[in-house]
Amino acid sequence: MNQISNNARIHENVKMGQNVVIKDFAVIYPGTVIEDNVEIMEGAVIGRIPKGAKATSRKTIKEYKTVVIGEGSVISPNVVIYTDVKIGKGTLIGDGASIREQCEIGIECIISRLVSINYNTKIGNKTKIMDNTHITGNMIIGDNVFISVLVATTNDNNIGSKGYDESLVKGPIIENNVLIGAGANILPGVIIGANCIIGAGSLITKNIPANKVVMGSPGKIVRDV
Repeated sequence: MNQISNNARIHENVKMGQNVVIKDFAVIYPGTVIEDNVEIMEGAVIGRIPKGAKATSRKTIKEYKTVVIGEGSVISPNVVIYTDVKIGKGTLIGDGASIREQCEIGIECIISRLVSINYNTKIGNKTKIMDNTHITGNMIIGDNVFISVLVATTNDNNIGSKGYDESLVKGPIIENNVLIGAGANILPGVIIGANCIIGAGSLITKNIPANKVVMGSPGKIVRDV
């Protein structure tokens, strides 16, 4: 039996499974699919259309697309999930996190408090991203990745000076089983190979082969894993 607060706002064309809990002041926009045993907590917004302005270079979605919240997932208070997003089964989205359009998050992930995930980003299964980290747009993160707190990722080596161009704006690729320490900074287009360990505070400016430990600013390979 579903438990829907009288103070929640559920728009038309929302599909809902069984044993769903939606708490006070949550807003669920059209096109959202909520699978069984999902809990959506106070003040969460699901399926929002991004609102552009003259200052925005990148074209944004202007209509409601499908949002899927996988079975057994938890959406914490004040999370904002935009339209055209898929969240896998058993995933936790922490307080105040923001997930932009065209993103896909795998099964049994943790997206912790105040994490921001920009547009068109893919995150694999059982990956954990800790508090206050920014995941940039056009980025790929593999399975079983751990990203610690306050990590920054970027996608534009021109720092916005040439506007938005898909051929130039590319986020990092982080392959499977990578561990990234607190406060690391990963620059656009960098590929971090599988099983690498990136030390806290490292600045990653170039590709890192698989199975390496990297430390420093700029980051240097110090040994094999």
